Amino acid sequence: MAGELRFDQFMHRALHDPERGYYSRRIPAIGRRGDFTTAPMLSTALARAIAAWATRALRESGCRDLIEIGPGQGTLAAAVWHHLPWSLRWRTRLHLVETSAPLTLRQQQTLGRRARWHPHPLAALSACNGRAVIFSNELVDAFAVRRFQLTDTGWRELALALAPPQPPREILLPPAPLPPSSSFRHPHPPGQWIEVHEAYRQWLGEWLPAWHTGRMLTIDYGSAAPTLYHRRPHGTLRGYLLHQRVEGPDCYQNPGRQDLTSDVNFTDLTDWSAPWTSSATLAPLHQFLRPFIDATSPTDQALLDDAGAGGAFQVLDQAAG
Repeated sequence: MAGELRFDQFMHRALHDPERGYYSRRIPAIGRRGDFTTAPMLSTALARAIAAWATRALRESGCRDLIEIGPGQGTLAAAVWHHLPWSLRWRTRLHLVETSAPLTLRQQQTLGRRARWHPHPLAALSACNGRAVIFSNELVDAFAVRRFQLTDTGWRELALALAPPQPPREILLPPAPLPPSSSFRHPHPPGQWIEVHEAYRQWLGEWLPAWHTGRMLTIDYGSAAPTLYHRRPHGTLRGYLLHQRVEGPDCYQNPGRQDLTSDVNFTDLTDWSAPWTSSATLAPLHQFLRPFIDATSPTDQALLDDAGAGGAFQVLDQAAG
């Protein structure tokens, strides 16, 4: 593949190409022997916390459908289902939204007949008549981002010049209209790089209008806009390969064989979903997990560390309407 490609297009292909994308073929890359490990693989505290939240949300909203979007290997969904009260499980329908065929197969092996599968949130919401409690964990960061640098002529977007077998070369596109993001509203020094999850914004717009009743929980690493790029002049883009972090031009190497990700701007998520939600609260993960932590477990205790995952991850709770 030769030519000029906007960075988000490169990242989308590297992660989601049906044949060569990272999430299409690198299923064993998640876990201790893979490229990264997620919180549900280390502790049951997250599943217990989500189950308690879902229990309240299902009862208060009167919804009978629970949806996880982007369920990975199905580990979290199975654990959340296990920790729901039995009196609620018998009347609740579990739905999983997944686009990867290999991951769907892995989830079906884990969950059996306890769930229904859908390729898009619209399909899941159609099955629920728009009434559902929804949750996701580390979903937003799997979407491609657009990258911008502040220059003397304003914000300019990153593209890659591709001329195999030479490595990709960074180029900045001429100034152009910017996507809606709170990051542009905050002061930054010249040279600052930022990322915008524009693909996620567009994806939200496809299905949120069909969600009428319920609550939604979004868990991911990131922060609100004012603190997202504190002491991060190069932005938050990085890759992971065999638990090794890669940055800069190394992110363009091995497309499809390493994960690419960026921190989530939760101010953007709140702003983008505001037309279809009636409330939103944001809290650090350690606050969400604290009532469910096992005091005798070092792994659980580590999740409370504000300087680690407990502070790096945020929990966004929103109500439909």
